[in-house]
Amino acid sequence: MTERRKLMRVLEGETVFPPPVWLMRQAGRYLPEYRETRAKAGGFLELCYDPDFATEVTLQPIRRFGFDAAILFSDILVIPDALDRGLHFVAGEGPKLTPLREDEVASLDPSRAETHLAPVIATVARLREELPEETTLIGFCGAPFTVATYMIAGHGTPDQAPARLFGYRHPEAMEKLLYLLAEMSADYLIRQLTAGADCVQIFDSWAGVLDEACFEAYAIGPVRRMVEKIRAARPDAKIIGFAKGAGAFLSTYREKTGVDAVGLDWQMPMDFARSIQTGGAVQGNLDPLRLIAGGRALDEGVDRILEHLGGGSLIFNLGHGITPDAPIEHVEALLKRIRG
Repeated sequence: MTERRKLMRVLEGETVFPPPVWLMRQAGRYLPEYRETRAKAGGFLELCYDPDFATEVTLQPIRRFGFDAAILFSDILVIPDALDRGLHFVAGEGPKLTPLREDEVASLDPSRAETHLAPVIATVARLREELPEETTLIGFCGAPFTVATYMIAGHGTPDQAPARLFGYRHPEAMEKLLYLLAEMSADYLIRQLTAGADCVQIFDSWAGVLDEACFEAYAIGPVRRMVEKIRAARPDAKIIGFAKGAGAFLSTYREKTGVDAVGLDWQMPMDFARSIQTGGAVQGNLDPLRLIAGGRALDEGVDRILEHLGGGSLIFNLGHGITPDAPIEHVEALLKRIRG
């Protein structure tokens, strides 16, 4: 690499303007080429586990838009899939798993994970070879708590009540489950970094449903364990932590977990976001609906983020994933506004 990639410079604490930009779920259903490739694959998991298909869909938004980073195409639930929890996807309903009982936690067997996840690691290696030299490659996984919510309920729920009740009723089993998921997820990210990922992101999509004590136990502790294990194997690893909905708990999230950058959702007040940025890089945080709306709403949203956060270490992104109804021309307008 003749020059450090822009996003990596930001993760090292530099201010880069215009900031590097990528979008969560940037390889997805809003792109016609993605829909065509998924149809060829025959199903979502087939897409995730086939290096040819997964490499192709990861590269599609880079070819079309020239984002500064590509994120590995996969899913946060490949870890419970490696634990043989019956993962499948139902059209119009999302992921389904065999609900996890308290008495099953001790018997979960991670021994097949290395073989099961080998196709994903192969995709990472392929991507680093095929991406433009200047493009950062981001690996990822789900945070232990978020992954646990799906394992316990067997599906997504609005407030993750099944997982929260599980934790209150069976604290020892919850602790064991989160420890196992942290260990497996750290190993998975180490393998991604070794295969060619420049940095990794940990998605805690459901951290926002937790109270203060549970946030410390379920969101902070397991992620800190992951970061420590990753850094023991890869001392120079750069890690982004995205605890969606965490609000004020993010004030100490970087310090307590050890992540390099903090992802911000769109509900984060700009003044508070700026206070977090004084400690290092932040990522975010445009409302995905502004991208759908386009026009003035999009321009004002972009300008406000650049005005408040553009003077520090910033990775421009959405405050959550891009949705299937986002118009391609609005993504083009977004990039022009940021870079123009």
